[in-house]
Amino acid sequence: MKTLRIAMFTDSFHEVNGAAHTCRQYQLFAQRRGLPLLVVHSGGETQSFQMGSVRTLELKRGRATFAVDVDFGFDPLLWRYSQRIREALTAFRPDVVHIIGPGDFSILGAIWAHKLGIPIVGSFHTNLHEFASARLEKLLRFLPPQQRRTICRAVERACGRGLLKYYEIPRLLLAPNPEIRKWLECGTGRPSRLMRRGVDIELFHPSRRDTKEDSVFRLGYVGRLTREKNLRLLADLEGAIMDSGRTQYRFVIVGQGSESSWLERNLQRAEFTGVLYGNDLARAYANMDLFLFPSRTDAFGNVVQEALASGTPGVVTDQGGPKFLITSGETGYVAESDRDFIEKAISLMTDAETHRRMRLAARRAACTASWDTVFEEVWKSYEICIQLPGKKAAVPRGQPLESEHAA
Repeated sequence: MKTLRIAMFTDSFHEVNGAAHTCRQYQLFAQRRGLPLLVVHSGGETQSFQMGSVRTLELKRGRATFAVDVDFGFDPLLWRYSQRIREALTAFRPDVVHIIGPGDFSILGAIWAHKLGIPIVGSFHTNLHEFASARLEKLLRFLPPQQRRTICRAVERACGRGLLKYYEIPRLLLAPNPEIRKWLECGTGRPSRLMRRGVDIELFHPSRRDTKEDSVFRLGYVGRLTREKNLRLLADLEGAIMDSGRTQYRFVIVGQGSESSWLERNLQRAEFTGVLYGNDLARAYANMDLFLFPSRTDAFGNVVQEALASGTPGVVTDQGGPKFLITSGETGYVAESDRDFIEKAISLMTDAETHRRMRLAARRAACTASWDTVFEEVWKSYEICIQLPGKKAAVPRGQPLESEHAA
């Protein structure tokens, strides 16, 4: 069988977020397997280079770029590289173009794939419509609560419709969890498959723990410190911990973002490490006793899997993708409300035997998730994409493609 040639356009590669991390792991997978891959993404300078079977085209965003996140932007004038992209695609001759999200690079990749008649696979990584709503709510805090909620819900719905319209472009969609898969299929009429995420179980390992055995219970968070992560719930949790009379605890906050200053002012016992990488990040996870992820907007939650691999059970909300990573009562808890989130976290601080059992179960569960298995399924999706019709919606709206073992 012919080895497919894939061109991937990603709006996020060097940044610190789940989509960028997945793209980097995908590139490493292609290098390990000797699979022909062209990766087009932003960089500090415009350059192209080859590493094994992977060819990279980095394009520098220009002065017109506006910030989307702390380390992530959108360049409305990226079209100036159009000729260079056309030449790269023509020389590489991809069988499929894979676009990552609705950003500047993916849009340009989709345009040229359409012009050159190349089938497109689109993967969904971020609940941008929910992010927009959460950030707008912060900006509109001067309005009465009901009016603010009404406006934010309207914006979320409008952004959601825009996302669905964008995801009608690919022939086949890849979704991070079953809920988003159903939403995409019903909203676009396009078939979709699950694209979960893997975890490096060698890097993220309980043996990285190097804190002294003391009575301090460490509650940790890793990720962007932004409004949509619902991090202010941690201050409510600390209030409940103090009301219970416990003083031997500490929050460990890994990351950076717009909520940093608020958290520093409102958490009394907290350590802020900034962004960590590699072994430093692995040690931070392993030294945590409980991983807290109060976000309601994350599509998957790579950091939850990394915590589990480190032997750290987690408490997550019942909204978004992380709830599919936690087996409630075994590897942590899925909380049904803010109050339940706080109660579940405190319960693990006081129940040593349950906490010990969950530590072991968390590690076992994470060991079943492998990046190679994830990307092998993605490669099968490319084969399916090539066989699908390219113009009309491939399936009736709301009807799934077919069940696959990854579901």
